[in-house]
Amino acid sequence: MKQGLIGRTKEIRKLHGYIKSRKSEFVALYGRRRVGKTYLIRQVFDGQMTFHLTGLANVGKKAQLTQFHAEYLKYFPENEGITPAADWFGAFRQLIAALEEKKSIQKKVIFLDELPWLDTRGSHFLSGLEHFWNSWASARTDILLIVCGSAASWMINNLLNNRGGLHNRITARIKLEPFNLSETEAFLKEKQIIYNRYQTVLLYMVFGGVPFYLEQIDSGLSAMQNINELCFERNAPFRTEYDNLYASLFNQSDRHKSVIEALSSKKKGLSREAIIKTTKLSNGGGLSRILKELEESNFIRKYRSFGKKEKDSLYQLTDLYSLFYLNFIKKSSSDDEYFWTNALESPLFRTWSGYAFEMVCLHHISAIKNALRIGGIQTSVASWHSASAQIDLLIDRKDQVINLCEMKFSIHPYSIDKKYAANLRNKIGSFKTDTGTKKAIFLTLISTYGLANNQYAGMVQNDLDMDVLFVN
Repeated sequence: MKQGLIGRTKEIRKLHGYIKSRKSEFVALYGRRRVGKTYLIRQVFDGQMTFHLTGLANVGKKAQLTQFHAEYLKYFPENEGITPAADWFGAFRQLIAALEEKKSIQKKVIFLDELPWLDTRGSHFLSGLEHFWNSWASARTDILLIVCGSAASWMINNLLNNRGGLHNRITARIKLEPFNLSETEAFLKEKQIIYNRYQTVLLYMVFGGVPFYLEQIDSGLSAMQNINELCFERNAPFRTEYDNLYASLFNQSDRHKSVIEALSSKKKGLSREAIIKTTKLSNGGGLSRILKELEESNFIRKYRSFGKKEKDSLYQLTDLYSLFYLNFIKKSSSDDEYFWTNALESPLFRTWSGYAFEMVCLHHISAIKNALRIGGIQTSVASWHSASAQIDLLIDRKDQVINLCEMKFSIHPYSIDKKYAANLRNKIGSFKTDTGTKKAIFLTLISTYGLANNQYAGMVQNDLDMDVLFVN
């Protein structure tokens, strides 16, 4: 494995384990566009790949098979005289014959990338893959088949939830997540970008931990300058990424975007019924599939408010780039080069930054629990809302304590004033009355620079600054 691979410790350990296992493995690697799936496999198995094929976008079966043949000859040049296969069954037969001739004490690593692109209409690619695995590879002990794709709807519906010949044939699945803040900081340092943690958090609030997005950062510009250049200038790459992102992941992506846009307007999220009312989508299996695909791809989360039942679950937008796009980029004009600068002190910026920082905290729950020294205590994470109050993060602990978390994004230490102190007392009182809890309530503030010391600071039992979010 090459040096320079940031993070991915858990995934690398799993992949090494599959190489050492005593049976053939069929691994499905999936995750959103630009998250680094192909890069991970190439780095981990550098020089060990027995066969690697990447599907081509927007071409038919014939072109895909031509590409297969070219890669086949690259990996098995001794078979130069072989005739190109006419279909996928023939292609996989050729691959089987070549693999059987390959003598190795290690597993043979076969990597099929961009699998959804290979499965063109009427090609029977999936049937060929099923036959390859079921009739040959699964009966052996020396095959590591890794399949990968960004088109979430295809990967989930045709592979992970396959009801045909590949039903329950996947031996392992790896869902590759965006970087956390610690990995983001390490990635930026690897690129010789030295930001303080405020600027790193700000970038994360806009781009999340998507490696390809972070790759675009210019080391000579501040976080603010980078955001302006990448998102708001004429021909800025992130002006068009939103539509490209959803189109690459989902079939009929306009319906997925309508759900995302509905959720972006409601901070606490929407119920299924409210989504139907807002989007005008029908209440059926189609909507269930859309919500599941968005949730599986880390764009939204489904959660229950504290003390509520499953039927009262809400869906909330958690994808940071989508949130930023809908709040700012979509509303801007490429002719207004000062849009971002002018927005910095606006109510829109304060509303967005508050929501986005809360999402950053929700993406780092384990780090927060470790900072509270409750990593070894059984907990459940929830939100809560009533007609008069809302709490975006509760940590309900087995040791008879509930951490009521408030998350604040500020350029200075956060100061609790008289009005906010009254609001906090109301929240705590409403929560106790509404839920009837007998547990102790620990007010927990998570902010960028911690809590300013004043007459109201004593209300807070746990004062955490942004540094805790950078601890794995």
